Amino acid sequence: QLQLVESGGGLVQPGGSLRLSCAASGFTLDSYCIGWFRQAPGKEREGVSYITTSGVSTVYSDSVKGRFTISRDNAKNTVYLQMNSLKPEDTGVYYCAATRVNLLLGNRWVQAQKYDYWGQGTQVTVSS
Repeated sequence: QLQLVESGGGLVQPGGSLRLSCAASGFTLDSYCIGWFRQAPGKEREGVSYITTSGVSTVYSDSVKGRFTISRDNAKNTVYLQMNSLKPEDTGVYYCAATRVNLLLGNRWVQAQKYDYWGQGTQVTVSS
């Protein structure tokens, strides 16, 4: 019924770029804030970026700030994560998640339990 599907992952060399997509079905994304998370083997899931319903406000983790850009196209029911200047440390499974709650203040956006819906993830591997 309510689905999020990530796509766009793959294998890239350090310094390369990828654009991830998060497409929704069964509901309209314009009522949801979206977070991007990633998880490397043996590590906990970490917040990467966050965007409010209108797309006016965005948040990035310190590790990706200046390299990644989150955006959304509500008409297409899709959120994007443009990843540039990729590093091996960016390797992991990337997930998008949706919430009706505004998590912009503080660090609430990085708390995975705050989100209602999750995609299955897409693998990103940065290696030479």
